[in-house]
Order: sequence, then C-alpha cells, then structure tokens
Amino acid sequence: MTRSRICIATGTRADYGLLYWLMRDLSDHPRFELSIIASAMHLAPQFGETIRFIRQDGFEIDATVPCLDGDDSDAGMGRAYVRATEGFLSALEGIKPDCLILLGDRFEALAAATAATFLHIPVGHIHGGEVTLGAIDEVFRHAITKMAHLHFTAAEEYRQRVIQMGEAPDRTFNVGTVGLDNFLRLDLPSKAGLMADLDLPADSDYALVTYHPATMEKTGPLAGLEALLEALETFPDLKLVITKANADPGGRRINERLESYEARWPDRVRLVTSLGQVRYLAAMKASTMVIGNSSSGIIEAPAVDVPTVNIGTRQEGRLRAQSIIDVAETAADIKAGIARALDPAFRDGLKAKTPPYGRPGNATGRIVSVLEKARFEGLGRKPFSDLPGMIRKG
Repeated sequence: MTRSRICIATGTRADYGLLYWLMRDLSDHPRFELSIIASAMHLAPQFGETIRFIRQDGFEIDATVPCLDGDDSDAGMGRAYVRATEGFLSALEGIKPDCLILLGDRFEALAAATAATFLHIPVGHIHGGEVTLGAIDEVFRHAITKMAHLHFTAAEEYRQRVIQMGEAPDRTFNVGTVGLDNFLRLDLPSKAGLMADLDLPADSDYALVTYHPATMEKTGPLAGLEALLEALETFPDLKLVITKANADPGGRRINERLESYEARWPDRVRLVTSLGQVRYLAAMKASTMVIGNSSSGIIEAPAVDVPTVNIGTRQEGRLRAQSIIDVAETAADIKAGIARALDPAFRDGLKAKTPPYGRPGNATGRIVSVLEKARFEGLGRKPFSDLPGMIRKG
C-alpha cells in the first residue's frame, strides 16, 4: 500500500502542543508518512528555541523556516511573512506532501498556506471559523480557510461559519478541540512536582498569567499590561506564574517589562519563556485562575473548571464558557475580575456547566478518520458552495 505523505507545519510552542497527538498518531499510522516543518518562534532564541521540545519528543524535522529577525514592528512582521512564504515554498518543493496540515491563524501559517496554494498542495485547516476581533490573526485565519480544502473546526457554530464562507459542507468537519485531548493523553506532573520545579512553595495559590499584544488596538501593548500589573498588587498572597508574550508586534516590549516586574518581586513571580506543553497544562490545571488574553484561557481552562479573567479585546468573538470573566484593560476592572474568580460561590458553580468547546475527548482521532478516507489527488479543485437561496439562476 502506498502511503500518503502528510506534512504538518508548526511555528510556536502553543500550536505544537495542540498538534502533538495528531503528529504522534500520524507517525504511527500505517497509511501515512509524516513530515514536519518547524518555523518562526521555534527557531528564535528569544522565544526559547522550542524546536528542542519537538526533537526531545522523538520527531524528525524535515525542514526549518527561519523568518524572525527581532523586528516586531508591524512592517517588520510583514517582512517576516514574506521570508516565511519564501521558506515554505522551498521546504514544500522538497517534501512534496500529499496534504499540508495547519492549525490556527498566525502569520507563518498563512505563509505556509500561500506557498501550498502556489504549489497545488491540498491544505487541511484546524480551528477555522473562529472570531478574534482584537487580533490581526482574525484576517489571517479566514484567509487560510479560503486556501484550505479540508476543515476541522472546534464547534458546530464554527463549522457553520466556514460553510458560510463558501466551503463545501462535506469537506467541513466539527471534530472538537484538539488541545483538550492532552488532558486525557498526557501524563501531567503533580502540583507538588511543578511547584518544586518552579521553586515555589508546594501549597502555593497562584495565577497562570499570559498577556500577548492585542494587535488591532491603537493604544500600544503596554497600557493593558500596566493595568494588569497594578491590579495584581491588590492580591499580594497570590503567586504568579507568567509565560512570556509571543512574536506579535509589541511582544518584545511586553517581555522586557515582565522581566523588570519579576526582578522587583522575586519571591512572588516566576517568569518563563516557555513552560512547554506538559508543564503549561499542569500549571493551568493546578492554578487558582488563568489571567490574561490567551486563547488557552478561553478554550482549555474551562474544560478543567479553572476560572479565566480575560482581559481586553484580543479574544473578542470566541465562544464563552461561564467560567470566563471578561474585563476591560483597566486596573479597576481587572481587580474586580480577579476578586470574582476567587469567590468560592462562583468557583463552586463551574463544574455543573459544560463549556462550549466541550470536555477532553478525541478530536485527534476524528481528524485522522477524515484523512484516512480522503482522496488527496482530487482535493485541489474545490467548488464555491453557495448558501441556499443566495444565488439566482437564469
């Protein structure tokens, strides 16, 4: 039996963690041959060179696409996109996959989709149809959808939105959320082990904090961060495990400010470039709350009944669980949100609610099942699927 070559492109610590089990299951599957392209933040020392985690997990990397040069201005990220597109063209020319799998909405995923389009390589897209009005990734996500041929959405509402964009219903699948599979399949360390690793007291109550630039806001990345840091001063007994911002415009300034904050509060704050997927999920599951504007606070945290104080507009438009407390980027609002997340009455009511992204399940298995049935040679040509009644004939 001829095996189909499936290529997965990953650019960040976050998307690798979400793609891990798909990569593992495809690499072990008799029908498929897995290729991996690592790009962007994985290759950058300032973001922890997280390519090492991929290699430590036993995966062979077929190609790398460096594209970041330290300029995280808007124009600088645009030039990074151009470099990434050129790099993916070369990488995909050499690998010649039958299908390229992409997750999410970052610029390097858009670059990979663009390259695959020119090379007539079918694309499978995970997490399409979602809305994040506060991030420029919103545009990238929908552009990737239009360049993709198979769609794997995290909820039925998102599936319907992909279909609304003209994608064929029989190529659009609500598989659930791949990131939630990790809670069932990964062996997560205990809280005591995690606290020892972070050099914090074993019985610490702590918040897991991640704050990224809201790239559609005009106020700059530091205004909201300063409001957050001011609010955190009100809760001195709450330890803070903070992960650094990503490579979006303004991320470098956020990280520099966080480094000075950690230096000011060395007994309370642990700032890490990357926890890696296992430690990050363990830290989330054992935390008192998640604070910031990361999608993990919207998708993963509700699945393990951890409250989220979601700051600002970066995640505006995503489905909301009742465990999510949306606050403006002001110190007063963030203080009120943290206080509510600490309220025992609020916390006690979370387990009875089913989050919109569901509980940990088998999203990865559903994707593999679709790929098993796919005829990749026929995917390249796709119709525009009009909604009923939208087009008049004659």
